[in-house]
Parts: sequence; structure tokens; C-alpha cells
Amino acid sequence: MTVNRQKKKTWLERLEEQVNVDVDYMDPTYIMGMPITPHDQTSNPVFVDLALSDESNAELLEKTARDLRDDGWLAIYTRMAVLLCKKNINNIQGRVFLQTQPSKAYDTQATLAHARLYKKEFELAGISSERFCIKIPATGPALNAAKILASEGIPTLGTAVFGLPQAIACSQADMKYISPFLNELRVHEDISLWPDVADPATQHPMSARVLQILDTYRRLYHETGKEQPLVKLASFISPKEAMIAGEFGCHSATIPYSILDQLAELEYDSSAHQNGMSAPKPENVYKSPSPMPPKLRELSMTDPLAAKDWDGKLASTDIDYLSNEGEELHKATLKDPITATRLGDTIEVFVRGEQRSKERIEKVLVAL
Repeated sequence: MTVNRQKKKTWLERLEEQVNVDVDYMDPTYIMGMPITPHDQTSNPVFVDLALSDESNAELLEKTARDLRDDGWLAIYTRMAVLLCKKNINNIQGRVFLQTQPSKAYDTQATLAHARLYKKEFELAGISSERFCIKIPATGPALNAAKILASEGIPTLGTAVFGLPQAIACSQADMKYISPFLNELRVHEDISLWPDVADPATQHPMSARVLQILDTYRRLYHETGKEQPLVKLASFISPKEAMIAGEFGCHSATIPYSILDQLAELEYDSSAHQNGMSAPKPENVYKSPSPMPPKLRELSMTDPLAAKDWDGKLASTDIDYLSNEGEELHKATLKDPITATRLGDTIEVFVRGEQRSKERIEKVLVAL
């Protein structure tokens, strides 16, 4: 007698039922070998630099440097980043993401110029605005650039989001996506900083802020009728952290290859009430979201990361965080030590990646 044993679902398959799973990596061989086809391919200056250092891209880098040798390192970097994305455009369902210069995170005009240069290079590569998105650090000056870019039809994502004021500012800048970081970027370099908790949904100190952002966007959607940025939860250290994107009702989860590999190996057992219990992903995450479970509703009204003098009030959506080059957002950031520190640390890490790429390209130019 033949016994029909149905293969158990993996955590990755379960998460894909709940949210759009993105790959936070640029290697085409890895992406083509994934057990699912990712929706988007995200990246950051560190990942771009890793790709530039890969021997398989050496010939392309030399050719690009030769073609643009009179235009400077940034022109070469930008074209190379786009060409690296082009290698994956047919391996994914949605968009490729590239980030503007982190060293210019507080310069509106420089951020505008780099985003427009990306658009030009994407167009030359045959990639339309429906298939790319520009990541922009969530600072006041950079988000003012995002507002202008949106009016020009250039889609943007607010990255390095650590608090509700940044998320509100991203909405005011008409961004298409935001990426709240569950873990600060330093955790990836120093694991001793990681809050390794049994249930990240209720115990991770950043969870309350992610819930505040989602709840605020749902409210704004219904109050204003305006589309709100879609939340791509990012910066995971463990598979169970990635699964909370489904439990929270995020639009997507952007996941590094090391966590994707683990998610693809773990068997999902709904009877065991494993991480990731929630309804299937809706057509519109803000129009008709699943009710927030009581335990999460209660958590969303708290803030384990708040400064000691926090008055218990959440950031107001009535404040214009973009006015005067983002002065109000700057004030809110300074009042929140967590956002101020983590935003600064993140930009610093990304700047180091940018600088390594600059030195790499300049070395190629000297050798031509």
C-alpha cells in the first residue's frame, strides 16, 4: 500500500503566504537557486561593494571605468550598481533597489542628483520606473529630496527608519516604501548587542515601534484616502524575527541570504503555534487589515526604547516634519537617543561601504 505523505511546509513558504519575501542580496547565482522567486531585490552600499569586489564582475567594472573614465568615480559606481541589478531583473518578480550616497544623507541637492543619475542609468539599461526604486536615508534633507523625486515619478524607499517621526515624514514625502530596521546595524558586527528573545513579536524592544508605524499608516490611509508607504521590515538576525513580518501585517520582509537559507530548512507546524501565525496577505495591507491581536495592540501603545522623560504620547501626524529642510524631524530625532544613535551608526556603516567602493574604482582607473 502506498502511503501519501504530504511534504510539510517550510517557514519560508509560510512567510511568503503572508507577506512578499524579498532577497537582500545581489548574487544572481544565489537568487536563481532560491526555492521561491523573490518579489524584490534590495541592497545597500555594503552589498554593492561586495558585488564590486567579486572577481566575476571585474571585467564589467573595468569596461565601465574605461567608458566613463572622464566622468568620475560616482558615475562609474552608479552605472555598475545598475548593471549589477540588471543581472537579477529577470530573476525576481518586482523591483531592484539601490541607495543614494550615504555620505550625502544630509544634502538635499546631492541626494536629488544621485537619484536622478540612477534613473538615467536604469533607463539606459532598459529598466523602467515600474521595476526600480531608490533607497534614501530617512533624514530631513534627504526626505525633502524624496518629495521632489515623487513629483518626478521616481519611486523611493525610506531606509534606516527607527522611529515613528521618521515614518510619518516618509509618508509626507510620498515615498512608496519604508524599511524599519528591527535590529540596529551594529548587531550584525557585534552579536552581543542582539536582544535574543523567545518571542520577538512581543519581546523584541523594537517591535512596539514597528507596530506604531503600521497602525499609524492604517489610520492615515482611512482618514486621508492617500496611499501610505508599504512597510518592508528589515535587519533580521534569526528566522523567528523574520516571521514576525507576517504576524504584524507588514507588506514585505527583506531578508539576507543566511536567514533565507534557514527559513527554507525549517518545517512549519501550525499546530505548534510557531512564529508567523496570521491571516494570508491581503490585496491592500491598509484597506482591510486583519484586526491586531490584543497582545500586540497593548504593546503598540508602549515604547521600551523611549527616553526616560517620554510622556507616553506617540508622535503626531499633524506636525510637518519636512518643513525647513526637515527641521522638525531633526528635533524629533535629537529627542530620541535610540533613533539618533542608530541612524548615525547606520549611515556610518553605509559610508564605509561607499568609501571602499570609491577606492576600488579609483584603483581601477589608475590601472587603465
